[in-house]
Amino acid sequence: MGLFSWARPTGRISFFNSKENNLLLTKRSGKSGAKEQTTLAELCRTATPARCELNPLLFNGHLQTCWTVVKFDKVPVYYKRRIFEADSARYRGQFAIDFVVEPYEAPKSPEANDEDRKYTLPSGLPERTAMLSEDEFAALPSDDTKPMLVVLHGLSGGSHELYLRHVVHPLIADGNWEACVINSRGCAQTKISTGTLYNARATWDVRQSVKWLRAAFPNRPLFGIGFSLGANILTNYMGEEGDTCQLKAAVLCANPWNLEIGSVALQSSFMGLEVYSKVMGTSMKQLFEQHAGEVVKNPRVDAEAIRSITYLHEFDRALQCTVWGYPTEGAYYRDASSVDSLLSIRIPFFVVQAEDDPIANVKALPFQEIGATPYGVMMTTSWGGHLGWFELGGDRWFVKPVTNFLNSMAKDIDLETSPMVEKPEQVHGRVPSPSGSPQDVDIESKAGDYSPMLRKLTLPIIN
Repeated sequence: MGLFSWARPTGRISFFNSKENNLLLTKRSGKSGAKEQTTLAELCRTATPARCELNPLLFNGHLQTCWTVVKFDKVPVYYKRRIFEADSARYRGQFAIDFVVEPYEAPKSPEANDEDRKYTLPSGLPERTAMLSEDEFAALPSDDTKPMLVVLHGLSGGSHELYLRHVVHPLIADGNWEACVINSRGCAQTKISTGTLYNARATWDVRQSVKWLRAAFPNRPLFGIGFSLGANILTNYMGEEGDTCQLKAAVLCANPWNLEIGSVALQSSFMGLEVYSKVMGTSMKQLFEQHAGEVVKNPRVDAEAIRSITYLHEFDRALQCTVWGYPTEGAYYRDASSVDSLLSIRIPFFVVQAEDDPIANVKALPFQEIGATPYGVMMTTSWGGHLGWFELGGDRWFVKPVTNFLNSMAKDIDLETSPMVEKPEQVHGRVPSPSGSPQDVDIESKAGDYSPMLRKLTLPIIN
């Protein structure tokens, strides 16, 4: 924390971006018809309030993070859910997208209907969530030009998470935005239809969802936002898509980035191991139990080994490594990390992190990488915890820079004009050669091509 007083506690705000190469964005035409340019760095700085003033009673990252479990709900967001069948041969099964809708009256009867039973756990749908009828789903496609936000939640979360609704609610309140949440498989009370939960590299459902949204809403500019592990997945997705990404811009909040460094940091302190890692391990173990009937059909899975775990890294070792074929959790973390993926992103993105985040550890942040690409800007605060940033009264400070950025991109920037890089030759993260092998280069005259999206794990094709 930079400055501190009990009356006006203020956190330090820092920005990190390429100093030698700007991403130029074209503003919408003004009354004169002339088009002006701004840089992504300028837009992100303008979107961020000058001061980060948080609740003085939550004066460090641990208190800010722990306060997220306090249950108070004054940001109602209503959803209608649609179950999609995956179109990936490597990742078959079903997943749920929750579309934000106008408030509606919940059914008076607690009994679930046949559609609910088919796709949800016995405990039913989350609060303020109902299934889309076939007629409602058929009526979804539209030619309107409203910006649409595609949201990815954090570890074992879902569309019901309060940190997520804090961002979605103000955007949709004035009727100028649409939004939907892609629930990771098995999360938010969804059943799984195959023996596979999601992982930190599982970009298949995001890719299918964006393709469907692009077809269903051909004129809507699509924007993305990811929280925590969802930010890691979204970063990997955007890196994989590269120049073909259908999103116009994205926000990444509390991304853990380098999962191996984050895991080592968690195991290196009492709070990290006995509080955060244990809580996350327990939540993932509970997620497993909800779907154990399907997951244990995989002959590789040792249910008792999973049930005996205590910490998150033990869960990843017992289930994720076993299911996906990684020899160790370290290999899984290195392969699924998004820290290199940002070098392949080719759309504007804004990163929001707290330096005292006990889960997305500051040692894992991509300080060098963000300086090597013109497409991204990282803003950090010295105080805020993991998806906390609580102000007096319960609001979250980070909502302001996030919604300001999204509104500026959607309303002030000409999205039909592609962003321009001042020095294209300095952009890293080019795709590998068609042959898949390195090309001969004169190392005295130029550097080689770095391909950040080359993964070590090759997933099998399932017939």
